[in-house]
Amino acid sequence: MNPKLLFWVPVTLRLAFGAVGVGVLWWWLGPMTALWSALVLVLGMALVQLHYLFQLSGWLDNPQSAKLPDGWGEWTPVFSRLYRMRRDDEKNQAELTEWLARFRQAMHLLPDGVVIMDDVLFLEWCNPAAEEHLGLRQERDKGMRVTNLVRSPDFMDYLILGRYDQPLTLSFRGRKLIVHIIPFENRRQILVTHDITETERTDMMRRDFVANASHELRTPLTVIVGFLEIAASEQLDKETRQAHLKLMMEQGHRMQHLIEDMLTLSRLESLDHPMRSERVDIGKLLLRVQRDAQALSAGKHEITLDVQGGDLMGSGEELYSAFGNLAANAVRYTPAGGTIHLRWEDTASGVRFVVRDNGIGISPEHISRLTERFYRVDKSRSRETQGTGLGLAIVKHVLLRHSGTLTIESEPGKGSTFTVNLPKSLAAAPQLSHAA
Repeated sequence: MNPKLLFWVPVTLRLAFGAVGVGVLWWWLGPMTALWSALVLVLGMALVQLHYLFQLSGWLDNPQSAKLPDGWGEWTPVFSRLYRMRRDDEKNQAELTEWLARFRQAMHLLPDGVVIMDDVLFLEWCNPAAEEHLGLRQERDKGMRVTNLVRSPDFMDYLILGRYDQPLTLSFRGRKLIVHIIPFENRRQILVTHDITETERTDMMRRDFVANASHELRTPLTVIVGFLEIAASEQLDKETRQAHLKLMMEQGHRMQHLIEDMLTLSRLESLDHPMRSERVDIGKLLLRVQRDAQALSAGKHEITLDVQGGDLMGSGEELYSAFGNLAANAVRYTPAGGTIHLRWEDTASGVRFVVRDNGIGISPEHISRLTERFYRVDKSRSRETQGTGLGLAIVKHVLLRHSGTLTIESEPGKGSTFTVNLPKSLAAAPQLSHAA
């Protein structure tokens, strides 16, 4: 029905009934009684209207806590509509609050920094990533000018020039950031920061790896190609030819070991090659490691083995590669006549493999970088020992796959101790022996 009819029909009916009542009183009791009755009726209706107007005014002053009256007459649909409006408003407010909470949660979880500023660069809001990237604090810095908080000449120039179509690469607080400024609305701007520090470090490591691998391969290839050119252009006696062939074989084996180590590293880092856990017979594995170390030593060192711990759950080949590299390094960097001790033992927190030697030792400034690819303390010494420079990097990645750690203790001229700690969760349950 038409809203106007819904309003005016009841009002008209009430006025008609009132007029009829006054007319009856006029006919029955006379005009004065009818007029006084009409006056009282009008005053009563006016007081009712004023009463509801007063209640409406009080509700408008405090719509959240004040209760709406039920109303009478034409006030009933008015208060009903107001009640529905308040209920819808509360529902919309709840939905808005929920969406705002979700938005803030999403902004808090973003790895990129987000800063909302007004048109004169005063801080309105920032997420935790922006606080970490730029050294801001929401509670402390809100309402302050961002250029007073981020003190960088490059950042200032970027804001002054206003060329926001191109991002800014900013080095700030030990980080490398990509900064975007995005104008939105009429009087606000969003500043977005993306941390590329780790990406830059990874790219640098990749470039260094390629450069070092190329250098390591170029040296033996140069030797082999050089000897082949000599052999092709000159008539060599048998003794010289044999010497050249021996050197070429050594360089060829060096390249082969380098490529094998590079492939091993690639496999360890690849997500396509998950670790296959199996029961590893530590006694047999460490006997292989000891025999390999003795073969590399060629009788120049005393190499002992002590196994006091149980078996392990893990990748046997990966652990053999890691332990073998530690033992081989001890042989390479221990002078002839030195001693190397290999020990496997249980500990309160798990199991431990220790390689201790009395070799040349390592200066403290080098220890933190030993597991980097191709990092060498003494390059000339490493060439003599035929190391690839990837052994400890392989050890690091094998231990990462086994939730283990490597600690290094060393003193120049006195020797080194490399300790592998593996968690108790990898310790294999003892095997039950059956009587014959």
